[in-house]
Amino acid sequence: MYDCFVGRDEEVVPFRAQQLRNLLCNLGPSFIKAGQVLANRPDIIREDYMNELCILQDDVPPFPNEVAFNIIEEELGRPLEAVFSKISSRTIAAASLGQVYRATLRDSGEDVAIKVQRPKIEPIIYQDLFLFRTLASFLNGISLQKLGCNAELIVDEFGEKLLEELDYTLEARNLEDFLENFKNDPTVKIPRVYKQLSGSRVLVMEWIDGIRCTDPQAIKNAGIDVDGFLTVGVSAALRQLLEFGLFHGDPHPGNIFAMRDGRIAYVDFGNVAVLSQLNKQILIDAVVHAVNEDYAEMANDFTRLGFLAPGTDVAPIIPALEAIWQNSAGKGLSDFNFRSVTGKFNQLVYNYPIRIPERFSLVIRSLLTQEGICFTLKPNFKFLEVAYPYVAKRLLTDPNPALRERLIQVLFKDGMFQWKRLENLIVLAKENVVKMSSNPALQKNDLQGSGKVEKKLDLKDTIKDGARLFLLDAGIRRQLLLALTEDSQLHVQELVDVYRLLEDQIDVPSMALEVARDFPNVVRDLMLAWTESVLSDR
Repeated sequence: MYDCFVGRDEEVVPFRAQQLRNLLCNLGPSFIKAGQVLANRPDIIREDYMNELCILQDDVPPFPNEVAFNIIEEELGRPLEAVFSKISSRTIAAASLGQVYRATLRDSGEDVAIKVQRPKIEPIIYQDLFLFRTLASFLNGISLQKLGCNAELIVDEFGEKLLEELDYTLEARNLEDFLENFKNDPTVKIPRVYKQLSGSRVLVMEWIDGIRCTDPQAIKNAGIDVDGFLTVGVSAALRQLLEFGLFHGDPHPGNIFAMRDGRIAYVDFGNVAVLSQLNKQILIDAVVHAVNEDYAEMANDFTRLGFLAPGTDVAPIIPALEAIWQNSAGKGLSDFNFRSVTGKFNQLVYNYPIRIPERFSLVIRSLLTQEGICFTLKPNFKFLEVAYPYVAKRLLTDPNPALRERLIQVLFKDGMFQWKRLENLIVLAKENVVKMSSNPALQKNDLQGSGKVEKKLDLKDTIKDGARLFLLDAGIRRQLLLALTEDSQLHVQELVDVYRLLEDQIDVPSMALEVARDFPNVVRDLMLAWTESVLSDR
């Protein structure tokens, strides 16, 4: 307020932001964690402060080894020497809630990582959360006016995630869930957890012998194919978000490793977020609406995802969304990046009653952080040039009925079939298959007979569903026939172009056999549909 009064508020912002960061560090773990959260909340804090608070994600002082080793022995119920033949004398990493050591198991000789919680942290955090909530109750009026929700709700979301991170048994379950999700993916490495040696304050995991993404030169020196590694990383991130609905909430460079065979490895699963099936579908809807340039529906998607309070007038937001997207996407994939879009979105959030739900602040942070890693390893990397092919492949090959519906929405615009979009989707999907199948990690696992390596687009289900839809849905059938005879001419060339794109991907005899096998089911559905129409007429 004083800076504002004397007219020097802008020039001292870097100094004040640094003061804020140091103050939070001195106040303890809850405040450090709050600073880390604020570093990803453009709806609450301005961008220059956010950038300074990002430092809190990597630079936290450790607590003494003696204290950490006592906690480990208390959790194990045994001396350290009985379980570990050696343990590092220095911390490998330190964070706001705990720190990590490297050790070797005495029984098996395996190297492990030991994560130890800071001492007496739980009562401190409960006390701090009480103080945060008390303060929030005085800010409810401002928060309702600016964000459309009360400040206590924001504190509750923060507190819920913070208390989850305190429970290392929950982190062990998160690890097991990630292991299950990626068990058939030979490009992703998730560490095993030693549950018999872990507890609520200590977590023992498999040691990841990889290269941190904080050291791009070491990755290049190790001979790792950077393009292949980045493709694997983006695909793994999108699978977490759009396929599993369970994603790593804190994928900063210290938590992601490049394995020497080209795989990507993740560590630190205390901060994960879950997206419901509905939220995943709405996110895909938003992608479809962006492709179709339907900004009114994009604004409605914001309401459905919880960014806007129900009943909020979205009319003023539509032109702003249109300006952001057209300015960013109009330059093409080669110039698109999430950082620039998010910067413009931050201004939108600051000017309108938009509140970013906690899980989506993690989504935004996750995408931004991983794009930042990509830029560190390859400055001219184009995130969407990898992301679009993955989305295209999922739209074309995933048998999920919801995705089939989204594919139809993409291919039809204003009642007209978009031949060019279909061709682009096929080209992009084939590109994803080629990039993934050429990755050294996939090739090695293919030779060993482990994992599933896709070398062609699996379009059997898509073609069968398309044929079924053509026969059963009169509206789709009419639109496709109109597309083939659009502008009073037969569009045979478009069909030929699509076939040429797919001829190396489809085994026609086996495809015909699959369709023939499905024919009795189609006939049955046709008869049922005809019977229902006859009965409804009566």
